[in-house]
Amino acid sequence: MALENPRSGEIETKEKALYGFGDFGNGFMFDLGQSYLTKFWIDENGIGAGVVALIFSLTKVFDAFMDPLAASWIDSRKIGKRGKFRPVMMGGAVALAVLTVVTFTMPDLSMGWKITWAAGSYALWGVVYAFTNNPYQSMASVMTRGVEDRAFLASSRQVGSLGAQWITGFAFIPVLTWLGMTHSSWALTSLVMAVVGVIGFYICYKNSHERVQVNRSVGYQRNSAKDYAKVVFTNRPLLGLVLMTLFLISAMNVNNMMMVFFAQYNLGSMGLQPKINLIMIGVSALTVLLIPKMVKRWGKKKLAIVGCTVGACANLLNFILPTHLWSFIVLVTIGYVGLAIPNGVTWAFVSDTIDYSEWHTGVRKETMVSAAFNFSRKIAQSLAALIGAGMLSLTGYVANKDVQSSGTLNGIKSVMTLYPAIALIVGGIMLAFVYNLTDDKFKAIAVDLEAGRWEHGVIGAGLGASRASDGTDADQSAQAADGDESTEH
Repeated sequence: MALENPRSGEIETKEKALYGFGDFGNGFMFDLGQSYLTKFWIDENGIGAGVVALIFSLTKVFDAFMDPLAASWIDSRKIGKRGKFRPVMMGGAVALAVLTVVTFTMPDLSMGWKITWAAGSYALWGVVYAFTNNPYQSMASVMTRGVEDRAFLASSRQVGSLGAQWITGFAFIPVLTWLGMTHSSWALTSLVMAVVGVIGFYICYKNSHERVQVNRSVGYQRNSAKDYAKVVFTNRPLLGLVLMTLFLISAMNVNNMMMVFFAQYNLGSMGLQPKINLIMIGVSALTVLLIPKMVKRWGKKKLAIVGCTVGACANLLNFILPTHLWSFIVLVTIGYVGLAIPNGVTWAFVSDTIDYSEWHTGVRKETMVSAAFNFSRKIAQSLAALIGAGMLSLTGYVANKDVQSSGTLNGIKSVMTLYPAIALIVGGIMLAFVYNLTDDKFKAIAVDLEAGRWEHGVIGAGLGASRASDGTDADQSAQAADGDESTEH
């Protein structure tokens, strides 16, 4: 049966909103590492900035290659009474909370063993993260196929993520200070945040449902490297999304990582960091609430490109203008909104590329597509660490020194403002010219999938053969949506 906007069952507003608590919980563990581990390792434990950059970059690359392994196992799981993805996500969240506290704990060891502890604990954290975030991310694709519903889920995710950034951004340093700014207070503060994180994941777990009916009988047992390569390298929309994310996520992570340094040294007070985050992330979260309405009016792709353009302009101005508290706050807030919009829409893009992969190959591999996307996020995080901590090392940053050199101050400002401007420009270009899955084209693909068909016929019947000669109207609909645009890549 052909549907204008296939839904595979209604999804209530409450469920769409509470799905975002997964990213809220995730942020209380993920964002701590991105924002404060650099400070903890360098200033609290005396590890050199260059070594910290190396730790982040190598562990993120290692984690990136763990995602496909996690995806292979998750995609091979049979559906249980609690669903395919929900139980893995919840179990991973508990383990992730434990490891979050471990990363902010440092035994009294020699420097060599401190470095080993930091690298090993953070690498293990990344492995567990793969078993938490991949199923959470994949779950959205089987909650609904409605374009506007997916935009709502994407908005919920980004609001949850920004909400966690907002709270950790203005609460972590004050709680740390209240606990005495001692060595153990880092672990205690992270423990508080991790407990909140698990609660967030539990709310998501209890209120999300896997309702979209998909064909699990085809390709269920095959999860080899060849299958992963097929899923990734035949999916042009995924490639566009990966390239965009590489730049946008690195820009956002650089911003979060360097804010505490910029506040302390360029603005003169580390106490300004929570206040700036309160404004910057708060405004971004409120803006992201409007994503479903903006998507309905302009479409996902156009909205994301506009966000990249606005964010790039604001960050470029912030770099050019002399550093002044209020102009910095206004422009960094606009720049962060520019980052938040495309990053929010991204989650709807991910679900669409999962469906495109099934339609294009005849085999559904949600977690493998998700893992390929997360690979780009891990590489982006590694890039952010190299840029941020690497800049501190190259410009002669001295830990715990009240005043830094002019070279260090200029370096901090450059990675806070100029790098995000460049990254947003390049990310927007990748989205404009590589990502080719429009909302109309996706709706037509969803019609085929609802009818149990892929690009070349009935799913499971003659997979790998040529297009069935008796193609129905549903099969033709996705082809018509392509227009002159080729789907073979």
